[in-house]
Amino acid sequence: MAKHKNVPTEYRNYYLPLSFPVLLLSGDHWRISDVTSMRLHFHNCLEIGVCHSDSGAMEFYGEPLPFREGDVTVVPRNVPHTTYSAKGTASLWSYLFIDPKALFRDFLPGTWKNWDLLAHNSSTYKFILNREEYPGVYETLMLAIKELENQKPGYQLSATGLLLSLYLSIYRIENADSNTELAEGQAGSAYGTLNSLSIAPALDYVENNYMKQFSIEFLAGLCHWSPTHFRRVFHDVMGTSPLDYVNNTRVMKSCDLLCNTQESILNISGMVGFQSVSSYNRCFIKIMGTSPREYRKQTTQTNQYAKNQSILQYSGWMYPE
Repeated sequence: MAKHKNVPTEYRNYYLPLSFPVLLLSGDHWRISDVTSMRLHFHNCLEIGVCHSDSGAMEFYGEPLPFREGDVTVVPRNVPHTTYSAKGTASLWSYLFIDPKALFRDFLPGTWKNWDLLAHNSSTYKFILNREEYPGVYETLMLAIKELENQKPGYQLSATGLLLSLYLSIYRIENADSNTELAEGQAGSAYGTLNSLSIAPALDYVENNYMKQFSIEFLAGLCHWSPTHFRRVFHDVMGTSPLDYVNNTRVMKSCDLLCNTQESILNISGMVGFQSVSSYNRCFIKIMGTSPREYRKQTTQTNQYAKNQSILQYSGWMYPE
């Protein structure tokens, strides 16, 4: 097991245009050295890589995971790691950096939450997907890379479709045992797209005032509808009830507090709008599949390198190591 004590961790911040938040790094010069770097790095976005030649290892949480030609790597944002080739080789790679939330927000339901793809337990997350076991992932990624390299008319739309298919395939692999699945008919609903503006006042209010107490009737009034009609349209657009959406928003806001503060779970439950910690625990388990206490423990492990070491910020990894 490699050690990284007292070695700064690099934060590599990539600028991804809002209009098309995708960056491709490819070409024959993208070869990874066989020198083992003692410096971990993490990104502000999702990294998907494919190894075109040779072999080596990627290191996560101090554990090296072997890779070989044809493997696809999936590294969520804020996960420290490093890559090195087998001795005497320089493996060839292509890398995609994407912001799934910005790229797919018009295609997935408003209740979607797993933009980072990271499973609840990092020990079960598949950072490396073998081509033989997951041929569809490899083939879809290669098609997306080809579109981005050739840049023929309509390539951004074509690449977005391929990347959405790739993202959902990886999501299914990483969450094979999860009860949270994409319901049929929710993604890309034409009705939802046409009517999303009609419930915008309610969505905006929830986003800005989730910590307050308010009724569904109040939200309906913001949209100038009766509560019954509001509930029906809201469910058609968002794929969930207004109450479940509010609870989901509060739980997701609490996740940030669990990860980034030392506030007690009792205090956090009140800070995000729950009237009792028992109600908060019940909703959290229903939505996240684990308790707030266990979630905090698991995400602390995920971010332990970034939190405990010095951080060097870079404007992106634009040249191979």
